Amino acid sequence: MESFSDGVIAVAITLLVLGITVPDPHANPHHYSLIYELGQRWPSYAAYVTSFLTIGIVWINHHAMIDRLQQSDQVILMLNLLLLMSIGILPFATNLMATYLRESSGQSLAAAVYAGSFLLMSLAFAALNRTILLHRAQLLGVRLELDARRAVLRRAVIGLVPYAVAIPLAFLSPYITLIICAVVAAYYAHPVSRGGQRSA
Repeated sequence: MESFSDGVIAVAITLLVLGITVPDPHANPHHYSLIYELGQRWPSYAAYVTSFLTIGIVWINHHAMIDRLQQSDQVILMLNLLLLMSIGILPFATNLMATYLRESSGQSLAAAVYAGSFLLMSLAFAALNRTILLHRAQLLGVRLELDARRAVLRRAVIGLVPYAVAIPLAFLSPYITLIICAVVAAYYAHPVSRGGQRSA
C-alpha cells in the first residue's frame, strides 16, 4: 500500500510542473521581453509552489500515518484509494487556478475549485486517519493511548476549517484563497511522529 501510494503521489507532484509553460518569443515580437513574460506567469509559480508543498507534506504525513500500522484491511485500502484519487486531481485544480487567477472572469470559481480540491483531499486524509486511529486500533503496530490518538486526529482535522472557509472567500478574492492554502501547507510542514512504542 505504501509503495503504490508513493507512486501515485510522485506522479501527481510531477504533473504539477506541466502547468508552467515557456513564454513564446513570437507571441508579441515588437514588445517581447523574457523577464516581463516570466514575471507575468507568477500565478503559475505561486500555485505550483503551494500545491507542490501541500502534496509533499501529505506524502510525509501519509508515511507517518501508515508507519503506525502493523497491517491493513479492505476498509483502509479503499479509504487510501479515495485519498490517492483526491490527490490525483490536484494538478488539474492547480493549472485551473494558475490559468484564471488574473483573468477578468472565472477566477473566483477557479479559486473555489482549487480550495475545494484541497478540502476533498483533507476529508479523505482525515477519514483514513480516523479509521486507523479509532476504528482499526487493533491493526496498529505501536502502543498509542486513546488520548494520544485523538490528539493526532484533531491535528489532522484542523486543516478542514481553513479550506472550507477559503471556498466562499474565493468569490471575495481568489488571492486570499491562495494565501490560505499556502498557510495550511506551512502549518502541516511538521508532521506528527509515529508516536508510541513498537509492539513485540
